[in-house]
Amino acid sequence: MHVFYTPDIQTRAELPEEEAQHCIRVLRLNIGDQITLTDGKGYFYRAEISAATNKRCMVNILETTYQEPLWNGHLHIAMAPTKNMDRTEWFAEKATEIGFDELTFLNCRFSERKVIKTERISKILVSAIKQSLKARLPQLNEMTDFNKFITQPFKGQKFIAHCYEGEKPLLKDVFHKGEDALVLIGPEGDFSEEEVQKAIENGFTPISLGKSRLRTETAALVACHILNLQNQ
Repeated sequence: MHVFYTPDIQTRAELPEEEAQHCIRVLRLNIGDQITLTDGKGYFYRAEISAATNKRCMVNILETTYQEPLWNGHLHIAMAPTKNMDRTEWFAEKATEIGFDELTFLNCRFSERKVIKTERISKILVSAIKQSLKARLPQLNEMTDFNKFITQPFKGQKFIAHCYEGEKPLLKDVFHKGEDALVLIGPEGDFSEEEVQKAIENGFTPISLGKSRLRTETAALVACHILNLQNQ
C-alpha cells in the first residue's frame, strides 16, 4: 500500500510537491492508479490520480475513512536530545511506530546538545506514521528551557525519570490508565538534582523505568511503550 502525507487534502486535492515527486517519479504511478492518503489528523483517504507531471499530482477522493484513536489519553514525551542526533532520530521513529501524541525537546543544565533543528525530525515522524499506518501525526515542539517547561499547565499525570536515590515507583504501577500523561527524560548526564527538585515542586512524580540503566533515547522509548500499553 502506497501512503502519502497530504495535510491539506480537505481543501486542496493535490499531493505536496515532495510527495508528488515520490509518487510519480520514483514509484512511477500514473493517471488512474489508486493511492492512500492521510492528513495526519485522523483520516485516511482512498484516492485516484487524476493528473500527473514531474512535480504535481492531482487526485480525486474516492473514499474517506476515520481512524479511531489507537490508545486513550494524550501521551507526551519531553526529553533532552542526545549529543548524537542519530539516537534522537531513532527514538522519534520507533516511538511513532509504537504510538504517542506529542514530543518536546528540553534544554537542561547538563544537556550536551543545546540547539536542535526539528525539520528532519518532522520528516521522520511523517515517514513513521505512513509506515505504521497511523492517521495522526504527533505534535513536535521546538527546544524549550527545562525550568520554563515544567511550569506550563498540563491536565494530566506528570512524571520525571531520573537516576538519583530515593523513592521511585515503577511507572507502570503509578500511571492511571486512560488519563493524559507527561514524562520527562533527562540528558546523558541526567537532570541536575536542582531540576529534579523543581519538577517535584511543580507536581511531577519521580518514577523508575526498571532496574536497568538506560540511555536517554532508550529510556524515552521505554516510557512511551509503557504509557501506550497501559492505555490500550
